Amino acid sequence: MKPDTPAKPEFSTERSPHAAGNGAAAPVRPPHFIEQIIEADNAAGKWGAHADGTPKVHTRFPPEPNGYLHVGHAKSICLNFGLAKKYGGKFNLRFDDTNPVKEEQEYVESIIADVQWLTGAFGAGSFDAGPHAGGLHYASGYFERMYQFAEELVRKGKAYVCDLSAEEVASRRGTIGVPATSPFRDRPSEESLRLLREMRAGKFPNGSKTLRAKIDLASPNFNLRDPVMYRILHESHHQTGDAWCLYPMYDWAHGLEDSIEGVTHSICTLEFEDHRPLYDWYLDAINEGRGPGSAWGEKIHHPQQIEFAKLRPTYTVMSKRNLLKLVQDGVVDGWDDPRMPTISAMRRRGYPAAAIRAFVEDVGVTKVESSIDVGRLENAVREHLNATAPRTMAVLRPLRVVIENWPAGKVDDVRFVVNPEDASAGTITVPFTGELFIEREDFAEVPPKGFHRLSPGVEVRLRWGYFITCTGVEKDAAGEVTLVRATYDPATRGGDAPAGPDGQPGRKVKATLHWLSAAAGHSVDAEVRLFERLFSAEEPGSRTGNALDDLNPRSREVVTAKVDPRLAAAARAGEVFQFERLGYFCVDRDSAGLDGGGARRVVFNRTVTLKDSFAAEAKPRAGARTYTLDEAALDLKIKKDRMGEVVSRWAAAGGPAVGTRTPVHVTLEELRQLKEWVKKNPLPKG
Repeated sequence: MKPDTPAKPEFSTERSPHAAGNGAAAPVRPPHFIEQIIEADNAAGKWGAHADGTPKVHTRFPPEPNGYLHVGHAKSICLNFGLAKKYGGKFNLRFDDTNPVKEEQEYVESIIADVQWLTGAFGAGSFDAGPHAGGLHYASGYFERMYQFAEELVRKGKAYVCDLSAEEVASRRGTIGVPATSPFRDRPSEESLRLLREMRAGKFPNGSKTLRAKIDLASPNFNLRDPVMYRILHESHHQTGDAWCLYPMYDWAHGLEDSIEGVTHSICTLEFEDHRPLYDWYLDAINEGRGPGSAWGEKIHHPQQIEFAKLRPTYTVMSKRNLLKLVQDGVVDGWDDPRMPTISAMRRRGYPAAAIRAFVEDVGVTKVESSIDVGRLENAVREHLNATAPRTMAVLRPLRVVIENWPAGKVDDVRFVVNPEDASAGTITVPFTGELFIEREDFAEVPPKGFHRLSPGVEVRLRWGYFITCTGVEKDAAGEVTLVRATYDPATRGGDAPAGPDGQPGRKVKATLHWLSAAAGHSVDAEVRLFERLFSAEEPGSRTGNALDDLNPRSREVVTAKVDPRLAAAARAGEVFQFERLGYFCVDRDSAGLDGGGARRVVFNRTVTLKDSFAAEAKPRAGARTYTLDEAALDLKIKKDRMGEVVSRWAAAGGPAVGTRTPVHVTLEELRQLKEWVKKNPLPKG
C-alpha cells in the first residue's frame, strides 16, 4: 500500500514522536531526591572516578526469575538505567536467582528480552556492549564467594547454625519488648563451622538446619532478630544444576551481589527500607577486622541502599502470586496475554517502549506511597502513537450500504492522509464505490436522542469521500437491518460541502463516518481482539479480598472485521496502526503467513481506544472503590464525629470539596492523599 506522495516507508512506526511538533524543547524538571543524592555524592567524590574523571555511578536491576516482569518493574528499570545514562555510569541486569524452587529459564529469557526492549540500549542480546553496559550477571555466579563470606562470619562469632525449624523460629520470634530466642545461639563457632560444611555437603534434609546471623534478638527491627542467611534446599538450579543444596537468603545475597559488582547506589522500593540496617550490618560485619595486612583480607566495597515508592497503577494487580494464578487458572492466555500488566503483554498489545518510559518519567520518583491512575499510562501511549502510527480505515462490525445513485461500475480513488501529525508520511488512495461497509453502530433506524450518525433522512460525511443520505433499509426475518440504502452528493467529493456565496460551506453535517469499499477485492477479513482493562475495580479485591471477584467480563471481545487488503498484505507483527475513529491496533504474533509461508491471516490487538473510555466523571466510575466518611474515619483512626472537621480543613488547604458531594464520599486515591495530609496536619486535641 504505497503512498502516492513522497513519504517515509509506508506504515513505518519508526518516526519521531515529535515529528510534527513545534521544535520546542521539553521543560527541564528539577532533580528528584535520588538524583540529588547522586549529585551530592559526585560532588564529594564519594565513589571515586573513572579514568576520564567522570564520577562513578553504577546501578542495577535485580529481578528474581520467578515470573514475568510487570509495569511496576518498568519503573525500576527506567529509573536505574536512566540514572546510569544521565550520569555517564553503568547499569547491570542481575538475576537474584537464589530460590530454585520458583525459578525457571523461561522467566530468565523473558526478563532479558523485556529489559533490552524497554531500555532500547542493549542490542544483539549483549549487556556488555554500549556506553552504559555493566553486564548480565547472576547471583548464582557468586555462590562460592558468598559461602566463603558466610564461613568468615561464623569464624568471627557473628553467625551460627540453628536447628530450629521454620515454624519454631516463627514461634520464638518474640514481640515488641519480648526478645526472640534460640537455644543454639551460643553454639561454639567451631561446631557451627563443621555443621555449615556438612550442610553444604548435603548431609541434612531440607529445613533441618539454617545458618543465622548473630545480631540482636531484642531489636525492635525484627529483620535484625538473628535472620536466616542460608537454608537447605535439595533442588536443582537452572544455572548451577545440582552443585548446591545450600542456598542464600535474599537479604544476605543482596548486599554482597551489589558489593561484588561495584554498584554505588542500590535502589530498592520502600518495603526494603526496614531491611537497610541488615544490608549494612552484613557488609560491616565482613569488613570488621579487614584492611591492609589483615588475615581476613582487604575491606570489600559497601554500596548505599536508597528506597523509593513503587509504581501502583489503578485497575491493576501486580502480585506475582495473583498473576501466576491468572495464568494457571486459564483466566488469561499466558503471561503475555495483552490484558496482563506484564511488560511482555504491553509490548504484544502495542505499547511503545518510549511511551512507557515517558509515563514513568511523568509519574516521578518520591518516597510517598500512592496509586497512579492507569489512564495516565494509556494517555502516554495515545500521545506517542498519535504522532507515530499511520492511519487506515477498518470496519469492526460491518453493515453494507448501497448508494443508489452511484454510477454503475465506477471506482473513485479518493485521497487519504496517512498521518495528519506527520506531513512526511504522505497520502494514499482508497477506492470508493457504490457499495460500502460502515460500522453497524453508526446506523440507527430509530435514532435515540442525541444520535447524529446515519439514520433515515439524515446526511453524514464519509471520511475523505462524499456526503450520503439514508433513503431506506432492508431487514432479515428477525427484523435485523442487513442493508442500508442511500444516495450521495457528487459535489461533496473529498468530504466537504460546496462553498456558498460567502465562501463558507453551504451546509454542515454533524457526523463523519469511516468506511471501506465492499466491492470485490477492496476489503478482506481480519481477526480483531478488542481488549479492555482486565479488572473493573479501581483497587481489585478491595471489597472482598479476592481480586478475581473484580474481573471485567468484557475485557476481551473477538470480532471479524473488514480491513484494507493492502494493509493486511504489508503488516508485520508488532506494527501499530490507527484505525480511524476506533483506536490503535497492533499486529499480533498469532497472525499467520506474515513470513510469506502459507495462507495469510492477520490478527490485530486493540492497543488503546482513541479516548479514555474510563475517563473521570462527576460520579464515581462503576466499580471504583469509594469510602463513606465513617469508613474513612476507621482507616484514618480518627473519631467519626470529627471527620467533618477533617474534610473541611483539607478543603480549606486546597483539597477536594468532599463535603459538597451527594452522597459524601472519598475515592481510594483521595483517601491515600488524605492520610498523608493528616500525618502532616494532625487534628488539634479535643
